[in-house]
Amino acid sequence: MAAELVDEVGTGVLSRATAVVYRWIVLAAFLALMGAPTLLAWMALGLADGVSPALYVVALLPVAPALSAALYAQRAWAEAPDLRPARALWRGLARNAKDVALWWAPVLAAAAILVVNATGADAAPGGAVLRPVAIVLLAVLVLWSGHLLVVTAYFSFRTRDALRIAAAELFSQWRATLGFASLAIVAAAVVALASEAVLLLCAWAFALLLRSVSRPVEADVKARFTR
Repeated sequence: MAAELVDEVGTGVLSRATAVVYRWIVLAAFLALMGAPTLLAWMALGLADGVSPALYVVALLPVAPALSAALYAQRAWAEAPDLRPARALWRGLARNAKDVALWWAPVLAAAAILVVNATGADAAPGGAVLRPVAIVLLAVLVLWSGHLLVVTAYFSFRTRDALRIAAAELFSQWRATLGFASLAIVAAAVVALASEAVLLLCAWAFALLLRSVSRPVEADVKARFTR
């Protein structure tokens, strides 16, 4: 079957290059579609007065399932390339959505609390201490989520096992952790210097970089935690 799919793409340089570009276009369209609810929610929140920053965090709910599907699809394209890349994206979304949601929803709830604590620290006693603590915890949560995303995109562990494995990978695969941190910083910079819409248009490039950064994590989890 894999050989048949390779033949569908062809062995020539031009045909393979065209297939790669086509996959990127499909990936960009998929991520734009999945990220549109978040973008629209942020735009609506930006027009309202006195909106809690926690709502911006809650609006990120579609992001992790979409990135999980993007990671899954990129591996599927490499293993069995064909001319229907969207199929792997939707298959990855259907396969991973439940596993991702089981940890992503609690992570967003915790992140929302930390964001509120960081932004409203001045109004609380001990705010000078509360803000840096909240920021550090939020950073750790983001990096842990990066490893959780990889674990649940490629493997089918129980949620509590995925949480422990991701925590172990956070330190053992520190280079990947730094890579996740770099991607998060660049994403925040794009939003700050340009807009959320620009970040959404560049989401396909971030997904490609995420796949590259996550390869060592995938290999280590496979070697250490699977048979």
